[in-house]
Amino acid sequence: MITENLNLKYLGEEIVECINCGKKTFRIRHYYLYKVPYFGSVVLEVGICDKCGFRRRDVSVIEAGKPVRIIVRIKKKEDLNALVVKSSRATIIIPELGIEVYPGPIAPGYITTIEGILMNILDVIPSECFDERKPCYSKVKEIRRAIEGELPFTLIIEDPTGKSDVKGKGLSVVKEELTQS
Repeated sequence: MITENLNLKYLGEEIVECINCGKKTFRIRHYYLYKVPYFGSVVLEVGICDKCGFRRRDVSVIEAGKPVRIIVRIKKKEDLNALVVKSSRATIIIPELGIEVYPGPIAPGYITTIEGILMNILDVIPSECFDERKPCYSKVKEIRRAIEGELPFTLIIEDPTGKSDVKGKGLSVVKEELTQS
């Protein structure tokens, strides 16, 4: 079995109501426990609706705690290599770049790097903003400078589930209790 080679453990299968079509045909087919360096165990969930074909994936840290705000100051290019587990309920804020990414009802969780988060943000910027003649091009330039390590910034992850985390060599990570307002 391929999952044995990846240190994955099959946990089971569950059928729930699909958030897309409303039928009880959404099958979480792959529900695995995976040991990730620095983070410990994470759950990877992959589901598909047998009726409408809607797909969803999620990842979260098993050793979750209370709602948390994670604050990371990115000062140099190497800091961009830090690993991030972002749960499906977490919000990403980068104040210096004016970026706030709120989770929607079907937002996925994922494992990436800080650079990967910036690349994901570039992926959702409207294509017109990549035109140097448009006013919003300045935002694209700022994000690219941050990706190159030329622009220090603060990454804030607010997670009401406490299932997100950031780990990196020499990186200062501050965790605060997230209070609901």
